[in-house]
Amino acid sequence: MTERLRIALQKKGRLADDSFALLKKCGLRFAIRGGGLLARVKNMPIDLLLVRDDDIPSFVANDASDIGIVGENVLVEEQLVAKDKLDAEITMRLGFSRCKLCLAASDVSGITASSQLEGTRIATTYPGVLGKFLKDQGIKAKSVEMKGAVELAPSIGIAESICDLVSSGATLEANGLTAFETILESEAVLIQSGRTLSPEKQALLAKLMRRIDGVIKSSETKYIMLNAPKDKVAAITELLPGSDAPTIIPLAGSDLVALQAVCTENIFWETLEDLKALGARAILVLPIEKMMS
Repeated sequence: MTERLRIALQKKGRLADDSFALLKKCGLRFAIRGGGLLARVKNMPIDLLLVRDDDIPSFVANDASDIGIVGENVLVEEQLVAKDKLDAEITMRLGFSRCKLCLAASDVSGITASSQLEGTRIATTYPGVLGKFLKDQGIKAKSVEMKGAVELAPSIGIAESICDLVSSGATLEANGLTAFETILESEAVLIQSGRTLSPEKQALLAKLMRRIDGVIKSSETKYIMLNAPKDKVAAITELLPGSDAPTIIPLAGSDLVALQAVCTENIFWETLEDLKALGARAILVLPIEKMMS
């Protein structure tokens, strides 16, 4: 009987949507139905376990799942509050669902730096991360643990400041709060325990990780095509961000060449204008759907 690789994923939310999109770009075919806790991949021996985000590290650590995709903020918090060492470590950074865990306070509080937190109360859903930060900084403050709506704590007198996740900052602004220090930067990460998988599962995991790597690289990479004077090829190549040696094709009956290159860094309008100034023409910048090195 074929062994099935188990992946723990957040059941719903932005991270869940981004994780599902990543796996579908890797060629996995599956459907998420209603409140189900399990989705079976149709074209590969993989099962998706759909759970709460803060359960994912323990699922991986305790062999309920082989790997997991979780926010780094959740992993770090669970590692800090677990009674025993949590056997779950980052295998790959995925580059999406980025956010920051920040300290924030209202303008009327007068708190604009962590050094002013001494003797105050800080509301948070991340007592582990906050506690470590305060200890490392030598700050004696009280952590007030909340399950949600942390941004309301200052206005209802529960705390003088908060420690919470910030994406756009709109929620803080709506509640009259301003972030004054970042204590953790987070993104989606793929995690795995230190135990050894069977050869069958390890081969499947390696295949999946190659596909994930290809999706990540292709999202950051562009294919550029242009025509250029032969004597400007060297100067033009220097302008192409993060490219290897480009492909050069002479154009019949012309002193021009067609130049094609894969660029692993962003191509800005300024780059195109600089290329144009060197005599490049018919410049095309195309996205890359899939990539494998």
